[in-house]
Amino acid sequence: MLVMKFGGTSVGSADRIKVACGLIAKSAAERPVVAVVSAMSKITDLLLETTRQAEGGDQAGVDRNLITLETRHQDAADGLGVSVYPQIAELVGEFRRIVNGILMLGHRPPRAIDEAVAIGERLSALLIAASLQKSGFKAEAVNAAEVIVTDAVFNSASPLMPATETKSCARLMPLVNAGITPIVTGFNGATADGRPTTLGRGGSDFSASIIASALNASELWIWTDVDGIMTADPRLVTDAKVLTEITYSEAAELAYAGAKVLHPRTLAPLVEKRIPVWSKNSFAPEKPGTRIVPELSADNSGARAVTSMANVALVSVEPASGIHIIGRALDALDAANVEVLALTSSSYRQSFCFLVRLEELDTATQAVESALAIELAHGYVRPIEIDRNVGLLAVVGEGMRGFSGMAGRIFTAISREKINIIAIAQGSSELTISIVVRRDGLDKAVRAVHTECHL
Repeated sequence: MLVMKFGGTSVGSADRIKVACGLIAKSAAERPVVAVVSAMSKITDLLLETTRQAEGGDQAGVDRNLITLETRHQDAADGLGVSVYPQIAELVGEFRRIVNGILMLGHRPPRAIDEAVAIGERLSALLIAASLQKSGFKAEAVNAAEVIVTDAVFNSASPLMPATETKSCARLMPLVNAGITPIVTGFNGATADGRPTTLGRGGSDFSASIIASALNASELWIWTDVDGIMTADPRLVTDAKVLTEITYSEAAELAYAGAKVLHPRTLAPLVEKRIPVWSKNSFAPEKPGTRIVPELSADNSGARAVTSMANVALVSVEPASGIHIIGRALDALDAANVEVLALTSSSYRQSFCFLVRLEELDTATQAVESALAIELAHGYVRPIEIDRNVGLLAVVGEGMRGFSGMAGRIFTAISREKINIIAIAQGSSELTISIVVRRDGLDKAVRAVHTECHL
């Protein structure tokens, strides 16, 4: 079995949907296929914006966006030559009901947001299934809420795999066995008692790997708008190259540190079953892409790729004396569901700094300030400092383990460009070296490291 996942740009218009349907049909002629689809490009942003407008009482803005939502999908249906207007109207009506509820309440409950934004994927699955059916191909749109069982952490749920395996097999295998290709919505699921959830922004990749694992698929193909996973962002490094092969660990680290090809959590469900993944370009399907595997087939020493993240902030906490507060701060961040991208600390003073995404900064600082409220009030901890003018650079490679001099070369390359290093973090696996620099030097640092490591 092959699971194929299509990102938002790969299904962003009638023309792109036709290409996606052609790729599905070609593979399904040779073996069983389950397709997982994102919302059309920019639709999730539109849905979220509409919920914010509803929360703020902007009825006119809500009405405009509802018209845009319906019109864009109806235009795509026209371009595909399929008649699904009643189904589009029904799904848009579901979204209207949710945002009207938010308008009345004046705030956006996380559960309501999850139910609302999943409409984008449901509309996309509807169009793709209808287009395949029009060409005489058997396909059926499936809401992932019927397939993926999650915990109740709304906006960033995690799958409960045993229950998901049971539901996935019960819902999808009868279709596959009947020669029908399921077109499953990405990004969403539901709790065991049926409450809608989502897996976080970009979670369609994660959905696909969950389903691939649940169905014991032979392969997962992730179709995007780039040729594969590259040694660096080609917008920053003109001679960046596509990696032929990369390990699960390397791909996960690159995604976590800002590479846009995969959702950071994508690979976790596949590791135990060792299911290989291909990252491929739906705009150039003839190109081989990058294969993601448990181990590399050839020896690779040194670094494999460098990535960066600009929308981050550095939070610094310094006790006035050597009191132990790091554990409590990290517990507070974990409870607030904040991802710490990098952490460094001193041993005696117990001062430490950590890096978070800008969109999580307020949540992070509130969590730490609440956990350390007494110490802050009495001056045992100095006021928390926040630096938004920073960026994260991460150098990744399985071959960096035990490769002497690698860190020194990286730091020298950065300093040669007159860029000051603010913080350094390296995991115990030696797989990644994370470096925090000033924002205005980030791009230059990426290019310097890429050249120094001969990537």
